[in-house]
Amino acid sequence: MHSRRALLYMPGDNWKMITKSITLGVDSICMDMEDGAAVNKKAEARETIIRALREIDFGASEKLARINSVGSGWEKDDIEAVLPYRPDGIVIPKVESFEQVDWAGRIIEGAELQHGWPLNSIRILIGVETAKGILNLKEIASHPRLDAIIFGGEDFAASIGATRTRDAVELLYARQAVIVACAANDLQAIDIVTIDYKDLDALRVESEFGAGLGFSGKQIIHPNQVRVVQDAFTPSEEAIAHAKRIVETFEASQKEGKGAYSLDGKMIDMPLLKSAQKVLARAAGK
Repeated sequence: MHSRRALLYMPGDNWKMITKSITLGVDSICMDMEDGAAVNKKAEARETIIRALREIDFGASEKLARINSVGSGWEKDDIEAVLPYRPDGIVIPKVESFEQVDWAGRIIEGAELQHGWPLNSIRILIGVETAKGILNLKEIASHPRLDAIIFGGEDFAASIGATRTRDAVELLYARQAVIVACAANDLQAIDIVTIDYKDLDALRVESEFGAGLGFSGKQIIHPNQVRVVQDAFTPSEEAIAHAKRIVETFEASQKEGKGAYSLDGKMIDMPLLKSAQKVLARAAGK
């Protein structure tokens, strides 16, 4: 599974922006045929994304293509156009049911078999952005080809009639629902976009809060946001060192036949060990 601390959206019809994105050291680049492409630019976005997949070396950055939502009328042409050029993953927006994920899964599997690629080598990431999507997370998140769930805060707020606020309290239940579904199915949870891309202080606060909730990464829409988000979702040296101490002392404690024990004035037990292991896994980019 690719490490996705920062997932950057690029308009699928903008060749200049896509070529710029590969210089940013971003974890995932999502070339967009949905909201990032105007209605009269959908076909151009497909062709530009195909060209990018054919001609550009994305280096260590994951290359993703976001199709239009299932039921939009564009989704089948979108996915069939880009699959032969082997993106690392397909992003499906506004997912509300397991069947919508499975529809894409069958098409992707057909492409893998046709081209002789390893099965499950092209992964699916989904956007959950509506009340119905949140209610159906238990079934949706169980799909075997799924790698990550991306929470769409603006669309979700609109779907429930909420007013968006700076501290995003109106999104907290849904954000936590996404995190729980991802944790239960070993998926990555990708947090909301900070719309005001010039306010890096607000971005830092929101990113650190999202990381604290349990998100593994965040969506971004501007190059200026890359470094702040990557820093927020990368454990600090102090956090890594503390996690290593917990893992090491826990192993020693177990060999001595002890259960919970004290470290730096705090009781250490199994839940804290698991938390420390997750910090080290995140630090390793897993």
